[in-house]
Amino acid sequence: QAQLVESGGGRVQPGGSLTLSCAVSGSFTNIYRSRWYRQAPGKDREFVAQIIHSGDTNYSDSVKGRFTISRDDVKKTLYLQMNNLKPEDTAVYYCNILRIGDGDLWGQGTQVTVSS
Repeated sequence: QAQLVESGGGRVQPGGSLTLSCAVSGSFTNIYRSRWYRQAPGKDREFVAQIIHSGDTNYSDSVKGRFTISRDDVKKTLYLQMNNLKPEDTAVYYCNILRIGDGDLWGQGTQVTVSS
């Protein structure tokens, strides 16, 4: 059974918005930090955003001011709100958590395509 399941990807025009979700199975309170990564065709996987247990966040320079990472502890879900999307945001997006006792966990990825 997958422990992280992403959803919310799709195709959107430049300037549009999408919200990605990552549903987490098992303990949510034992998560030290949660991240979103992305991988574009022919490129290495790159860091996008992080939220740690305290709620502090940080972002890559390429998405700062456009993307927002958040979490819902009741729904046990991690989110990535993406605004003002650009063609260069096209990639497969992955959620990643570091959970005490389980280590580093990854989702299967969700495709985001920004194109007119």
